[in-house]
Amino acid sequence: MPSPVKSPAAGPVPWIAMYHSVGDCSNDPYRVTVSPGRLERQLRWLGRRGLRGVSVAELLAARDRGEGRDLVGLTFDDGYADFLINALPLLARWKCTATLFVLPGRLGGDNAWDPLGPRRPLLTADGIRRAAAEGVEIGSHGLTHVDLTRADDARLKADTVESRAALEELTGTAVNGFCYPYGTVDRRVMAAVREAGYAYACAVDPGELSGRHVLPRVHIGQRDTGVRLALKHRLHRWRRRPVEGLR
Repeated sequence: MPSPVKSPAAGPVPWIAMYHSVGDCSNDPYRVTVSPGRLERQLRWLGRRGLRGVSVAELLAARDRGEGRDLVGLTFDDGYADFLINALPLLARWKCTATLFVLPGRLGGDNAWDPLGPRRPLLTADGIRRAAAEGVEIGSHGLTHVDLTRADDARLKADTVESRAALEELTGTAVNGFCYPYGTVDRRVMAAVREAGYAYACAVDPGELSGRHVLPRVHIGQRDTGVRLALKHRLHRWRRRPVEGLR
């Protein structure tokens, strides 16, 4: 009689912080912007607690070795141009790395998918190459920031397969991470991302889904002082189920 198929081992959920823009917060209806000063205080908060921000790839590699309990994943969605000016120097100052999820279909464009708020410029191809040269992991956020759960098969393939190929050509390095636009994901989209060859993917709240291709994240914003960060850190560990495929 054949042995039953076992589910992948599940380990403690990693803490992965989700950032977007780093700049002026005065007109920010979606609360996706943190000021440089706030980001520095948040990085200082991590450091004082013996934690260090790293890319998702580095975090997962450490977990595979049975290590990394002192590491926090830092992710920046959309690829805003202010990352180079305002975020990158602070990450270097605090000896942190990060993953930058970008949109190769909007290079040098702006956040046209947001109906409210100011238009914020996105990184050019040269900007993405500069970030990669500084040790930032580059991941795909799809081509143009669409909800993939509503996309047809052709669009889904383009946003997963073609976006990865475009970024690998642009950077000259492998692209192993994907981030679901708007954080929305279902089994069909997760399967497409896995089949496109990504080693992992980041969501926000994946619900019943689990594994390296639906890693949950915690939104970090301008209001997140040290007290709020401590609460988010604790609640994330208590409320999230163990993640399949992680130690």
